[in-house]
Amino acid sequence: MSRLTHTLAVLAALGLAAGCSSATDVDEASVAGAASRKASPGAASPFWVDPASPAAEQIELWRREGRTQDADLLRKIADQPAALWPAGEIDPTPTVRAATSSATAENRTALFVAYNIPHRDCGQHSAGGAADADTYRSWIGKFADALGDAEALVVLEPDAVAHIVDGCTPGEYHGEREQLLGEAIDRLKRQPHTKVYLDAGNPSWIREPDKLVEPLRRAGVERADGFSLNVSNFQTDAATRTYGLGLSKELGGKHFVVDSSRNGKGPLPGAWCNPPGRALGTPPTTDTGEAALDAYLWVKRPGESDGTCEGGPDAGQWWPEYALGLARNSQG
Repeated sequence: MSRLTHTLAVLAALGLAAGCSSATDVDEASVAGAASRKASPGAASPFWVDPASPAAEQIELWRREGRTQDADLLRKIADQPAALWPAGEIDPTPTVRAATSSATAENRTALFVAYNIPHRDCGQHSAGGAADADTYRSWIGKFADALGDAEALVVLEPDAVAHIVDGCTPGEYHGEREQLLGEAIDRLKRQPHTKVYLDAGNPSWIREPDKLVEPLRRAGVERADGFSLNVSNFQTDAATRTYGLGLSKELGGKHFVVDSSRNGKGPLPGAWCNPPGRALGTPPTTDTGEAALDAYLWVKRPGESDGTCEGGPDAGQWWPEYALGLARNSQG
């Protein structure tokens, strides 16, 4: 077995993402087939594509079942790079090392999300996180160690700062959270080729970006490569870019990245959790046409549920029919 094939088989076995489990059983032959395929990201994208992703596995299953048209549509997801969300409740080392090893073999950058801050998501759909500050420090340390000297980009703790600003996270946790985020930035940045973007919510959430400035600074954004926007949300590229440029100006020109995974048709008013009728957005690229906007990324893995709403499974679990809808509704 080649190193690449072995690495991808390990990734498939680990499930890749926080809370993610395949909705179907995929036999060894199909996993090996997925692992042996050469992914073909767009020329403008330097990011690694996981050929054993849930979307790739679903394609294999649907082909065996005769759903060839649906399988072909799902290639719109399987052929694009998407971030991995290593599970917080287990050691992230195997998942991170396997992905960075494969990405390095292809001379590409691996994308990750670190999502394990204590008191995560205010007890909502993605509640959980590390049990306490020391547990988080240990987890982020293992995460960083596993990155080694590989080219990597990490989106740090979606929602964590925005939940400080909107008051959802109780005040007694704010200081600790900002300290942990700053420590996480410093630890991740010790890796020589890792870029870190601290999450800053989305334009429909904290509508006045100046309210984010001081919390972001207290959380160490000035030591990060920038901030991230629109993670797991549906705001348009145009709206998010304008918002990001405003926040960047307030932060002295700090750069940012945008999650464009599911924003092809923009938001559905009044719905953020598995809204129907949405579409895939701009494929991942660093060719943004805006100096301060470093990349459009697929941070949320298209087809993974936002939570138990609109008939969806638990947050982070693969939902093939929703994935198919995103692909079917997208252009190209």
